[in-house]
Amino acid sequence: MVLAIFLSVLIISILLGLPVAFALLLSSIALMFHMDLFSADILAQGLINGVDSFTLLAIPFFLVAGEVMSAGGLSKRIVRLATTYVGHRKGGLGYVAILTSVLLAGLSGSAVADAAALVSILYPMMKAAKYPEGSSMGLLASGGIIAPVIPPSLPLILVGVAGGISIKNLFLGGIVPGLLMGLTLMFVWSLLVRKEDLEIKERASKAEKRAALKDGIWALFLPIIIIGGIRFGIFTPTEAAVVAAVYAIFVSTVIYREISLKGFYKVLLNAGRSTAMVMFLVGCAMVAAWLITVAQLPQQLAAMLGPLVDSPRLLMAVIMLLVLCVGMVMDLSPTILILVPLLMPIVKMAGIDTTYFGLMFVINCSIGLITPPVGTVLNVVCGVAKVPMSTSVKGVMPFIAAYMALLTLFVIFPSIITVPMAYVIG
Repeated sequence: MVLAIFLSVLIISILLGLPVAFALLLSSIALMFHMDLFSADILAQGLINGVDSFTLLAIPFFLVAGEVMSAGGLSKRIVRLATTYVGHRKGGLGYVAILTSVLLAGLSGSAVADAAALVSILYPMMKAAKYPEGSSMGLLASGGIIAPVIPPSLPLILVGVAGGISIKNLFLGGIVPGLLMGLTLMFVWSLLVRKEDLEIKERASKAEKRAALKDGIWALFLPIIIIGGIRFGIFTPTEAAVVAAVYAIFVSTVIYREISLKGFYKVLLNAGRSTAMVMFLVGCAMVAAWLITVAQLPQQLAAMLGPLVDSPRLLMAVIMLLVLCVGMVMDLSPTILILVPLLMPIVKMAGIDTTYFGLMFVINCSIGLITPPVGTVLNVVCGVAKVPMSTSVKGVMPFIAAYMALLTLFVIFPSIITVPMAYVIG
């Protein structure tokens, strides 16, 4: 009964067009009335306590870093660097998009921001070179969703907070699966362009490569500083966010000199708006998570999935199917904040590595960003490029199929993630 009330209010609110944060808040209020616990004081305290976390301080600083990198010239230098080194291959702009998406993922941590940057810079070039429109859009959208997996990643921070998982371990563990996602895209793209009649650009000279590397080296240092600092215990993920923001501001204003005072104000304004939305969503989700725990919904779900606890791989497969279905109709952040607290007790009962589970959850939710009918990233790339959704949906299907095959491999062979993760984490 409790689960039915929570889900019905949540689904109806979303269908009526309410933002997910308000839908979660209404669902929580409905549960409070049902359990005779309603109190405005408890509700307000829950919202405040939900965001009262040192770990969550990483979010505004990483958002500032991402905005600065986009406005300060770091992103376009990454594109130039990738173009210089891999642009000479057949379908070279596709490989440029993949390499750029991996490099940008290590800078911003936002799928929407990375996808928008990729499309705005590379799609006009791909269109002028007469690349297949659908495949190009599908590749750019699929490249954008690598960002939530490779650190610094805002979704990994949310998973860590919602599930009580070490964010340091999530950050370091996300490197290998993120790189494998990039290699998967390269394989699919090579098959798609094999029979296409595309112009092949001349290989860049050594002088051009040195010039591109020299110009982009400051941008490349950022992920090295973040990952290296976390790996060797120099700073925490939250402190890494501050370092990233300060470094990005320094490079953009002192080295590249591409941000004016007016531009910096706009950067802070955009980051502030994004932070407010994320934090309010987190606060509402934490209230819902507390009520879900009080209502003993995890125990009820555990009873339903109890027979699978002795078979961790089968349990993971069922969980991944559940997350995939939810991710197709709900955005990444609310999916994390609703389902992770609900599923974590069952995952621990089954003895599944919690860091592995967190990474798998984010990878799965990221795929949901390019799947119809919601597909947030897919909508963004269509809006930026002004391409019909039907064209992009058709073009993205081979990449979704490849990602699903990779996810299946991760379920069947968890060691693909856990072995490198153990080595990296040390």
